[in-house]
Amino acid sequence: MIAKLAKTCTLRISPDKLNFILCDKLANGGVSMWCELEQENFFSEFQMEGFSAENNEIYLELTSENLSRALKTAQNARALKIKLTNKHFPCLTVSVELFSMSNSSRIATHDIPIKVIPRKLWKDLQEPMVPDPDVSIYLPVLKTMKSVVEKMKNISSHLVIEANLDGELNLKIETELVCVTTHFKDLGNPPLASESTSQDRNPEHMAEVHIDIRKLLQFLAGQQVNPTKALCNIVTNKMVHFDLLHEDVSLQYFIPALS
Repeated sequence: MIAKLAKTCTLRISPDKLNFILCDKLANGGVSMWCELEQENFFSEFQMEGFSAENNEIYLELTSENLSRALKTAQNARALKIKLTNKHFPCLTVSVELFSMSNSSRIATHDIPIKVIPRKLWKDLQEPMVPDPDVSIYLPVLKTMKSVVEKMKNISSHLVIEANLDGELNLKIETELVCVTTHFKDLGNPPLASESTSQDRNPEHMAEVHIDIRKLLQFLAGQQVNPTKALCNIVTNKMVHFDLLHEDVSLQYFIPALS
Protein backbone atom coordinates (compact mmCIF):
# COMPACT_ATOMS: atom_id res chain seq x y z
CA MET A 1 0.00 0.00 0.00
CA ILE A 2 2.77 2.44 0.98
CA ALA A 3 4.81 1.64 -2.15
CA LYS A 4 1.84 2.70 -4.28
CA LEU A 5 1.42 5.96 -2.33
CA ALA A 6 5.03 7.10 -2.01
CA LYS A 7 8.16 6.22 -3.97
CA THR A 8 10.39 7.19 -1.05
CA CYS A 9 9.20 7.63 2.50
CA THR A 10 10.44 7.99 6.05
CA LEU A 11 10.27 5.08 8.45
CA ARG A 12 10.07 6.22 12.07
CA ILE A 13 10.91 3.55 14.64
CA SER A 14 10.01 4.06 18.30
CA PRO A 15 9.68 1.53 21.17
CA ASP A 16 5.95 0.95 20.61
CA LYS A 17 5.19 2.10 17.05
CA LEU A 18 6.39 2.08 13.46
CA ASN A 19 5.34 4.97 11.21
CA PHE A 20 5.63 5.40 7.47
CA ILE A 21 5.67 9.12 6.75
CA LEU A 22 5.44 11.27 3.65
CA CYS A 23 5.69 14.98 4.39
CA ASP A 24 5.55 17.01 1.21
CA LYS A 25 4.66 20.54 2.26
CA LEU A 26 0.88 20.93 1.91
CA ALA A 27 1.42 24.65 1.33
CA ASN A 28 3.44 23.82 -1.80
CA GLY A 29 0.72 21.54 -3.16
CA GLY A 30 2.24 18.27 -1.94
CA VAL A 31 0.35 15.41 -0.30
CA SER A 32 1.13 14.14 3.21
CA MET A 33 0.77 10.68 4.67
CA TRP A 34 1.01 9.29 8.19
CA CYS A 35 0.71 5.52 8.54
CA GLU A 36 0.92 3.87 11.96
CA LEU A 37 1.52 0.27 13.08
CA GLU A 38 1.64 -0.88 16.71
CA GLN A 39 4.84 -2.94 16.85
CA GLU A 40 3.40 -5.51 19.29
CA ASN A 41 0.84 -6.56 16.66
CA PHE A 42 3.60 -7.51 14.22
CA PHE A 43 6.72 -8.62 16.11
CA SER A 44 7.29 -11.32 18.71
CA GLU A 45 10.62 -9.70 19.65
CA PHE A 46 11.46 -6.03 19.31
CA GLN A 47 14.65 -4.28 20.40
CA MET A 48 15.55 -0.74 19.47
CA GLU A 49 17.80 1.94 20.86
CA GLY A 50 17.12 5.45 19.62
CA PHE A 51 19.06 8.68 19.50
CA SER A 52 18.96 9.14 23.31
CA ALA A 53 16.83 8.20 26.32
CA GLU A 54 14.63 11.33 25.85
CA ASN A 55 14.52 10.99 22.05
CA ASN A 56 14.20 7.24 21.78
CA GLU A 57 13.44 7.20 18.06
CA ILE A 58 15.14 6.40 14.74
CA TYR A 59 14.18 8.05 11.44
CA LEU A 60 15.22 6.42 8.15
CA GLU A 61 14.58 7.36 4.55
CA LEU A 62 14.05 4.45 2.16
CA THR A 63 12.59 3.46 -1.20
CA SER A 64 9.30 1.84 -0.24
CA GLU A 65 9.24 -0.55 -3.23
CA ASN A 66 12.57 -2.08 -2.07
CA LEU A 67 11.13 -2.91 1.35
CA SER A 68 7.89 -4.17 -0.18
CA ARG A 69 9.79 -6.48 -2.55
CA ALA A 70 11.94 -7.89 0.27
CA LEU A 71 8.92 -8.57 2.49
CA LYS A 72 7.04 -10.33 -0.34
CA THR A 73 9.68 -13.10 -0.26
CA ALA A 74 8.66 -13.76 3.36
CA GLN A 75 5.03 -14.65 2.71
CA ASN A 76 5.54 -18.36 3.51
CA ALA A 77 8.59 -17.97 5.71
CA ARG A 78 9.34 -19.66 9.00
CA ALA A 79 10.71 -16.43 10.46
CA LEU A 80 11.56 -12.88 9.48
CA LYS A 81 14.10 -10.56 11.07
CA ILE A 82 14.64 -6.89 10.26
CA LYS A 83 17.89 -5.27 11.45
CA LEU A 84 19.61 -1.94 11.06
CA THR A 85 23.11 -2.73 9.75
CA ASN A 86 26.17 -1.00 8.32
CA LYS A 87 27.59 -2.67 5.21
CA HIS A 88 29.91 0.09 3.95
CA PHE A 89 26.67 2.12 3.96
CA PRO A 90 23.60 2.04 6.26
CA CYS A 91 21.10 -0.70 5.42
CA LEU A 92 17.87 -2.18 6.63
CA THR A 93 18.70 -5.87 6.41
CA VAL A 94 15.75 -8.23 5.99
CA SER A 95 16.62 -11.88 6.81
CA VAL A 96 14.01 -14.40 5.73
CA GLU A 97 14.20 -17.96 7.06
CA LEU A 98 12.51 -20.18 4.47
CA PHE A 99 11.25 -23.75 4.76
CA SER A 100 13.19 -26.28 2.70
CA MET A 101 12.58 -29.91 1.70
CA SER A 102 15.26 -31.16 4.08
CA ASN A 103 15.16 -30.16 7.72
CA SER A 104 17.78 -27.49 7.23
CA SER A 105 16.47 -23.99 6.68
CA ARG A 106 17.53 -21.54 3.97
CA ILE A 107 18.07 -17.88 4.75
CA ALA A 108 17.51 -15.19 2.14
CA THR A 109 19.00 -11.79 2.97
CA HIS A 110 18.00 -8.45 1.46
CA ASP A 111 20.10 -5.35 2.15
CA ILE A 112 18.00 -2.23 1.56
CA PRO A 113 20.05 0.99 1.34
CA ILE A 114 18.70 3.70 3.63
CA LYS A 115 19.58 7.20 4.78
CA VAL A 116 19.61 7.88 8.51
CA ILE A 117 17.84 11.21 9.07
CA PRO A 118 19.69 13.52 11.49
CA ARG A 119 17.98 14.73 14.66
CA LYS A 120 17.75 18.37 13.46
CA LEU A 121 15.38 17.33 10.63
CA TRP A 122 12.93 15.37 12.80
CA LYS A 123 10.73 18.39 13.47
CA ASP A 124 9.55 18.31 9.82
CA LEU A 125 8.43 14.69 10.19
CA GLN A 126 5.87 14.92 13.00
CA GLU A 127 2.24 13.79 12.74
CA PRO A 128 0.34 16.40 10.68
CA MET A 129 -2.15 18.56 12.55
CA VAL A 130 -5.72 18.01 11.41
CA PRO A 131 -7.76 21.23 11.41
CA ASP A 132 -11.41 20.95 12.46
CA PRO A 133 -13.28 19.73 9.38
CA ASP A 134 -16.41 21.48 8.06
CA VAL A 135 -17.83 18.06 7.19
CA SER A 136 -16.80 14.55 8.17
CA ILE A 137 -18.40 11.66 6.25
CA TYR A 138 -17.89 7.92 5.76
CA LEU A 139 -16.55 6.99 2.32
CA PRO A 140 -18.34 4.71 -0.16
CA VAL A 141 -16.70 1.42 -1.24
CA LEU A 142 -13.26 2.57 -2.39
CA LYS A 143 -13.22 0.26 -5.44
CA THR A 144 -16.41 1.93 -6.73
CA MET A 145 -15.00 5.38 -6.01
CA LYS A 146 -11.77 4.50 -7.84
CA SER A 147 -13.55 3.35 -11.02
CA VAL A 148 -15.62 6.59 -11.05
CA VAL A 149 -12.53 8.79 -10.59
CA GLU A 150 -10.60 6.85 -13.28
CA LYS A 151 -13.32 7.69 -15.83
CA MET A 152 -13.42 11.34 -14.72
CA LYS A 153 -9.63 11.62 -15.15
CA ASN A 154 -10.11 11.21 -18.92
CA ILE A 155 -12.16 14.41 -18.99
CA SER A 156 -10.52 16.72 -16.44
CA SER A 157 -7.32 17.02 -14.39
CA HIS A 158 -9.09 18.41 -11.32
CA LEU A 159 -12.16 17.48 -9.34
CA VAL A 160 -14.45 18.86 -6.64
CA ILE A 161 -15.30 16.69 -3.64
CA GLU A 162 -18.32 17.97 -1.76
CA ALA A 163 -20.19 16.48 1.18
CA ASN A 164 -22.72 17.40 3.84
CA LEU A 165 -23.92 16.25 7.25
CA ASP A 166 -26.84 14.43 5.62
CA GLY A 167 -24.63 11.53 4.46
CA GLU A 168 -24.28 12.80 0.88
CA LEU A 169 -21.00 12.96 -1.03
CA ASN A 170 -20.57 14.19 -4.62
CA LEU A 171 -17.63 13.98 -7.01
CA LYS A 172 -17.81 16.70 -9.67
CA ILE A 173 -15.84 17.70 -12.72
CA GLU A 174 -16.55 20.72 -14.88
CA THR A 175 -15.00 21.73 -18.18
CA GLU A 176 -16.17 24.25 -20.78
CA LEU A 177 -17.96 21.44 -22.61
CA VAL A 178 -19.28 19.16 -19.93
CA CYS A 179 -20.27 18.92 -16.27
CA VAL A 180 -20.33 15.47 -14.65
CA THR A 181 -21.40 14.69 -11.08
CA THR A 182 -21.52 11.33 -9.29
CA HIS A 183 -23.76 11.25 -6.21
CA PHE A 184 -23.33 8.93 -3.21
CA LYS A 185 -26.17 8.97 -0.67
CA ASP A 186 -26.83 7.55 2.83
CA LEU A 187 -23.13 7.19 3.63
CA GLY A 188 -23.57 8.38 7.20
CA ASN A 189 -21.55 10.83 9.27
CA PRO A 190 -19.59 9.97 12.41
CA PRO A 191 -21.69 10.95 15.47
CA LEU A 192 -19.10 13.32 16.98
CA ALA A 193 -18.67 15.17 13.69
CA SER A 194 -22.40 15.72 13.34
CA GLU A 195 -22.74 16.98 16.93
CA SER A 196 -19.76 19.34 16.95
CA THR A 197 -20.48 21.01 13.62
CA SER A 198 -24.25 20.70 13.30
CA GLN A 199 -25.21 23.40 15.83
CA ASP A 200 -24.44 26.19 13.38
CA ARG A 201 -24.56 24.29 10.10
CA ASN A 202 -27.47 23.30 7.87
CA PRO A 203 -27.07 19.48 7.47
CA GLU A 204 -27.80 19.78 3.73
CA HIS A 205 -25.21 22.51 3.14
CA MET A 206 -22.24 21.20 1.13
CA ALA A 207 -18.60 21.73 2.13
CA GLU A 208 -16.32 21.45 -0.89
CA VAL A 209 -12.70 21.21 -1.87
CA HIS A 210 -11.11 21.44 -5.32
CA ILE A 211 -8.21 18.98 -5.77
CA ASP A 212 -5.83 17.44 -8.32
CA ILE A 213 -7.57 14.31 -9.63
CA ARG A 214 -4.26 12.40 -10.03
CA LYS A 215 -3.50 12.78 -6.32
CA LEU A 216 -6.89 11.35 -5.40
CA LEU A 217 -6.45 8.49 -7.87
CA GLN A 218 -3.01 7.66 -6.48
CA PHE A 219 -4.53 7.43 -2.98
CA LEU A 220 -7.39 5.19 -4.21
CA ALA A 221 -5.01 2.97 -6.23
CA GLY A 222 -3.02 2.32 -3.04
CA GLN A 223 -6.03 0.74 -1.31
CA GLN A 224 -5.86 -2.98 -2.10
CA VAL A 225 -8.57 -4.05 0.34
CA ASN A 226 -11.57 -2.15 1.59
CA PRO A 227 -10.65 -0.77 5.03
CA THR A 228 -12.48 -1.48 8.29
CA LYS A 229 -13.21 2.25 8.58
CA ALA A 230 -12.83 4.99 5.96
CA LEU A 231 -13.52 8.64 6.74
CA CYS A 232 -13.29 11.75 4.59
CA ASN A 233 -12.82 15.11 6.36
CA ILE A 234 -13.27 18.25 4.30
CA VAL A 235 -11.83 21.62 5.29
CA THR A 236 -13.48 23.97 2.79
CA ASN A 237 -11.06 25.28 0.15
CA LYS A 238 -8.06 24.08 2.22
CA MET A 239 -7.69 20.31 2.12
CA VAL A 240 -9.28 16.88 2.19
CA HIS A 241 -8.09 14.46 4.88
CA PHE A 242 -8.70 10.71 4.53
CA ASP A 243 -8.59 8.64 7.70
CA LEU A 244 -8.50 4.87 7.15
CA LEU A 245 -8.23 1.90 9.46
CA HIS A 246 -7.08 -1.50 8.12
CA GLU A 247 -7.23 -3.93 11.08
CA ASP A 248 -3.83 -3.21 12.70
CA VAL A 249 -2.79 -0.31 10.44
CA SER A 250 -4.08 3.25 10.46
CA LEU A 251 -3.48 5.59 7.52
CA GLN A 252 -4.02 9.34 7.28
CA TYR A 253 -3.65 10.95 3.88
CA PHE A 254 -3.87 14.69 3.19
CA ILE A 255 -4.50 16.29 -0.23
CA PRO A 256 -4.29 20.10 -0.39
CA ALA A 257 -6.85 22.21 -2.26
CA LEU A 258 -5.87 23.72 -5.60
CA SER A 259 -5.40 27.44 -5.27
